[in-house]
Amino acid sequence: MANNQFAVITGASTGIGFELARQFARNGFDILINSEDAGRLEAAAATLKSEGATVTTCAADQSTHDGVHTLRAAIAAAGRPVDALAANAGFGLGGRFTETDLDTEIEMIELNVVGTVHLVKHVAKDMAARRSGRILITGSIAGLMPGSFQSVYNGTKAFLDSWGEAIREELKEQDVVVTVLMPGATETEFFHRAGMDDTKVGEGKKMDAAPVAEAGFKALMADDDHVVAGFKNKFQALMTNILPDPALAKMHRDMAQPESDKQAAE
Repeated sequence: MANNQFAVITGASTGIGFELARQFARNGFDILINSEDAGRLEAAAATLKSEGATVTTCAADQSTHDGVHTLRAAIAAAGRPVDALAANAGFGLGGRFTETDLDTEIEMIELNVVGTVHLVKHVAKDMAARRSGRILITGSIAGLMPGSFQSVYNGTKAFLDSWGEAIREELKEQDVVVTVLMPGATETEFFHRAGMDDTKVGEGKKMDAAPVAEAGFKALMADDDHVVAGFKNKFQALMTNILPDPALAKMHRDMAQPESDKQAAE
């Protein structure tokens, strides 16, 4: 019988998700990591195992109903209660809303919002019944401002930021901790995948994923309601409480509008 606690991390093959998996492993958890890319997931698992972690994997797309149930089946097969869940899977898309790809945006909503709610619903119910567990939801400071030229992504993160705080209040009664991790721009593949290499935020200096994950893990263990990692990101988050939405939308446009779009508009 395993003595270590058991954590599940989604979107764990790269970036913040991988570093979250490393945090849990380094702090004595056995981990089950998930990503849709089986090859990269196995490579991540090999790295974590080489550091002494006990790792199982589940390659499944959390943007689909079947993918969530595949992960649920893998959790059940582990034969252990989930002590901690890091619901981290997600991606973004930049560009002018009238020109971005609708299918990609719908997939983004399915992953960032629907898949997260679907998985957390089942895990949280089990935790509530046991009166024990911790859930870390990867939101974003992007959810605090209107995301001009990244509008659907920011909308998904606004949902997660708000929803995470809401279920935290509900689950207190069952001794289940919910913490929202709110990163800013982080040095991952996010901006390249989002088609945002040609933007100020895409080209700018970003925070490393490791300290972001460490801040998230520590906040979860400390029962904090949310955490914003990094001084610059804390300052940006503070500004969202001061500036009106039109000013925030304009500020976000300056960060996220592609240079090619700016030139075309001139």
